[in-house]
Amino acid sequence: MTTRPVTVAPSASIKQAVQLMLDHHISGLPVVDGNGELLGMITEGDLLHRSELRTDRKRPWWRDILMSPGRSAEEYVHAHGCRVGELMSTDVKVTSLDAELLDVVESIETYNIKRLPVVDRGRLVGIIARADILRALLNVLPESGSAFLDDQQIRSAILAELKHQSWGRSGMIDAIVRFGHVELTGSVLDERERLAARVLAENISGVKSVTNNLQWIEPMSGMAVTAPEMEDQSGSPR
Repeated sequence: MTTRPVTVAPSASIKQAVQLMLDHHISGLPVVDGNGELLGMITEGDLLHRSELRTDRKRPWWRDILMSPGRSAEEYVHAHGCRVGELMSTDVKVTSLDAELLDVVESIETYNIKRLPVVDRGRLVGIIARADILRALLNVLPESGSAFLDDQQIRSAILAELKHQSWGRSGMIDAIVRFGHVELTGSVLDERERLAARVLAENISGVKSVTNNLQWIEPMSGMAVTAPEMEDQSGSPR
């Protein structure tokens, strides 16, 4: 996570908030008080419909009649408000210092947000953005050629990993390995399993290429179908 996130005060002007976002190449700012307590968030989305840009919402008169006065007033504030505290969202999804990375990812995905403030007893102590998750991924991705397995070890690793996957436990998939080159043989009952098997094999250390000769057994007719091999070649060393 970023331990010193760029923040803004609720009394700051909209112009100051926009300048901070542009200067730091970020799309949202936590709003904090003088004690560092998280009050809300202001994002690019809060600034799209502005009267200065003439992008404030224009509705037919009949829709204005149907809209509640409160909703109409809320939209007016978003189009004309001058201070961060007037536009910020107060219903902010947050996480804690001891949260698991899986929980963080699921929150970002579930709420379709780009960043998750990290709070400790109400105070902002950091922020986790999607870019932070990509950095974590980069740190754990293996380097090319970082480990070497012989052919038998590669085959054993592929079969062991297949047993860990719900779609690979049927025992219908096998692998032939020669000098690091893998040939997948056997059959699957769902053609999506062909691609999954190739990806699985590609991720085993020491694999130089994968030839996918798996046949898809069409469940209704029982016919065996072999997909075009040109879509299943990989020459990327692991």
